[in-house]
Amino acid sequence: MRILFIGDIIGKPGRRMVARHLARLQQEYTVDFTIANGENATGGAGLNRASFRELHELGIDAFTMGNHTWGHKELEQFIDQEKRIIRPGNLSAKPLPGSWYQYYKVGEKELLLINLIGRVYMQPAECPFAAFDNLLSNMEKATPYIFLDFHAEATSEKMAMAWYADGRISALAGTHTHIQTNDARVLPKGTGYVTDAGMTGPRDSILGVEKQIIIEKFLRQKSRRFEPAGGDLQFNGVLYDLAADGHCQAVELINFWETAI
Repeated sequence: MRILFIGDIIGKPGRRMVARHLARLQQEYTVDFTIANGENATGGAGLNRASFRELHELGIDAFTMGNHTWGHKELEQFIDQEKRIIRPGNLSAKPLPGSWYQYYKVGEKELLLINLIGRVYMQPAECPFAAFDNLLSNMEKATPYIFLDFHAEATSEKMAMAWYADGRISALAGTHTHIQTNDARVLPKGTGYVTDAGMTGPRDSILGVEKQIIIEKFLRQKSRRFEPAGGDLQFNGVLYDLAADGHCQAVELINFWETAI
């Protein structure tokens, strides 16, 4: 099974890059299933129905979320009915709309997709390690193909989760920091890993946001609404090759950019 994971899609610029390149990438790399982090796909924070439908029609099979899950209240109206979207399972001790894991048919195989969020330098959340253990010990269906999007700030927390999960899941993609890391590897017990998958959207930006907004925040401690930047665009993704036993055989980074038209 070959999985393409697309790093955080940032607003309209990110959606434009998906529209231009996803079909080509899926064909070129013979992708079986495509996952994207969609928590910033609408206006740079959140996911509404229109953006979800647009991206799904372009070929994204499933969406993970993060700390901006509720950036658009509209998501609360349809996430319970839309099984292609999952949100972090440990956001709160209280029940929330939506699910944090789903099983998906990939040909004759079945993939379990999980979404968790970190706690270091993040808003308060329940323990992701405990949530992970609870899910795996109570799996509804047995499948060797298990993929985790771990949405976290600290590289140490992402790596800790990867080593903790090594051999128990097929692959882990770190998300949230929007900078693709150069550490893609297969861990000793067969889990594919990258600390951060990066982002798909404005290259001439600060983490996808208009540069001057962030510079002003650092210079004058003035906060403004974040807006996706203009200029050149980039596509960040990760390819995971999974063997018949669910172990990852290879991890490959995808990273290219183009001049804005």
